[in-house]
Amino acid sequence: MNEKATTDNNANAKTVLIVDDDIDFLAQQKLQLEAAGFKVVSAESQTQAQKVIEDLHPDIAVLDLMMEHCDGGFALCYKIKKMYPDVPVIIVTGVTSETSLSFDAATAEERSWVKADALLPKPIRFEQLKREIDRLLEEA
Repeated sequence: MNEKATTDNNANAKTVLIVDDDIDFLAQQKLQLEAAGFKVVSAESQTQAQKVIEDLHPDIAVLDLMMEHCDGGFALCYKIKKMYPDVPVIIVTGVTSETSLSFDAATAEERSWVKADALLPKPIRFEQLKREIDRLLEEA
């Protein structure tokens, strides 16, 4: 479901695209991001998000890793970076806690194949996500 939120009618608010198939996580993060002054566009799947980015150039994207495909977040990240190289992308995932597999985007080599600017483990505190969003938007 694509929704634009205009919090406090701030035309200069940064737009966050958030994509996750966990509707509870999606709703919680959307609510908190809007309260923090961001415009938020959300999608519940990789497929839905791909349609959204055809018409939207977000300022930053927050993507779940595993959606309808186990690597959906990577594929969507790749597509966003190809279309909008200037858009920072954060991938959030519970894959490490579920599988013990660990990967990161801390080095240039890791970012070269992951394509994301940051990888954050779930569960994630909003303060941690907000801090990363602010950091990446400042660097952009």
